[in-house]
Amino acid sequence: MTVTVAIVGRPNVGKSTLFNRLVGRKIALVDDTPGVTRDRREAEGRIADLTFRLLDTAGYEDVTDGSLEDRMRQQTELAIREADVILFMIDARAGVVPLDQRFAQVLRKAGKTVHLVGNKAESGAAEAGLVEAFKLGFGEAIALSAEHGLGLADLYSIVSEAIDRAAAAKEAEQEDVPDIDELPAVDVDITEDMLEGEGDEATLRWNPNRYLNVAIVGRPNAGKSTLINRMVGEERVLVGPEAGITRDSILVPWEWEGRVINLVDTAGIRRRSRVTEKLEKLAVGDSLRSIQYAEVVVLMLDATVPFEKQDLALADLVEREGRALVIAVNKWDLIEDKNAALAHLREACERLLPQLRGVPLVTLSGLTGKNIDKLMDAIFAIERSWNSHVSTARLNRWLSGMVDGHPPPAVSGRRLKLRYMTQAKTRPPSFILFASRPDVLPTSYQRYLVNGLREAFNIKGTPIRLWVRGGSSNPYDDPSKRRLG
Repeated sequence: MTVTVAIVGRPNVGKSTLFNRLVGRKIALVDDTPGVTRDRREAEGRIADLTFRLLDTAGYEDVTDGSLEDRMRQQTELAIREADVILFMIDARAGVVPLDQRFAQVLRKAGKTVHLVGNKAESGAAEAGLVEAFKLGFGEAIALSAEHGLGLADLYSIVSEAIDRAAAAKEAEQEDVPDIDELPAVDVDITEDMLEGEGDEATLRWNPNRYLNVAIVGRPNAGKSTLINRMVGEERVLVGPEAGITRDSILVPWEWEGRVINLVDTAGIRRRSRVTEKLEKLAVGDSLRSIQYAEVVVLMLDATVPFEKQDLALADLVEREGRALVIAVNKWDLIEDKNAALAHLREACERLLPQLRGVPLVTLSGLTGKNIDKLMDAIFAIERSWNSHVSTARLNRWLSGMVDGHPPPAVSGRRLKLRYMTQAKTRPPSFILFASRPDVLPTSYQRYLVNGLREAFNIKGTPIRLWVRGGSSNPYDDPSKRRLG
């Protein structure tokens, strides 16, 4: 049995610091600047042997004018409604301020179990603030230091009691949720126990029903958060006309056709020369880490200004990281001549991204939800391509045909011999080519082989790794089966 614990309070009292402490990793951005957190973030919290669902929230602002702060307040109130236990955090050194009192009134009306937490209580300067906290009406405040890990024993008692109450009230066990923050298995070595069948019919065991981590990246204001809200059917992440609203990378579990999709909304990534503020650097770094944790990356383009230099840089980064890529062209509803624009986009994609030839390109509208089904079809197709495995026998028959059609060039008057090829890894597909002189095999000929692999085995749009190794003979040849001359 588990419970949901929400950490709430005014800006800059240390909510995200406590969130990171309970999660055990620094996944929420932390800075001395007030208002760093804007969306509510979810992860699995742990205290000793207890595990629970933990929500980090934006600092509460008492505004209702439709501004960004107002939308942040609404996200916090949504977290309060979801929570079983609320940790109301104040700054013990600063004492109780008017915004704390206003927020206390909101929490009393919510009718939830609220525990007052006085953070930054590692020194004697916090004693007066802890005493003053009684007037908020939630009893004695827990003295806590999220930065130094003090006071966690009291939080353990709070969560443990909440879990016991929930277990007594609800006997049916909740469905297990996968560890959505776990690093996915990529760059997988192929071993015999991973293959099904024998000989040419051997295929790689791959479970298409397991959860899938999908990161949505792009330049600021491309519509990433709007698309996620449309996909999940609720205002899960903050959106608005302002560029750069998203800071933290927010993971949103979602189910599509019976499969769990872990969508990751990321901060917009501008060119490095334009990123000067510390907070934006932190946000961009978080977005880049999300690419490493993803299996499929959706690169969001603005249909009105597609394939900017930064878009190409992001696509190249995804290829170098070895992740599967889908290009989504958003705001398609703003384009008048759609046929001409689509033809131009496809031509530009093939010309500007030759290292990802055949990458899926989907036009959509995150605002209206048009073509989300086509986006998901492209995601599943590229995932299948990313998990491609080709048997050794088929590879070498193909290699023989490629060499016959276009032999490798002679270097210094000596002909290069390509002896053997095998697939060593998947996710992304990675191949080893054994040659007589691997150090002089031209890059152009390696591209010829890679492009041939894409066409012959339908491995389009995904990164392909080709390693050239030396060897005087077939390393997989069985001497007992050799013919005697």
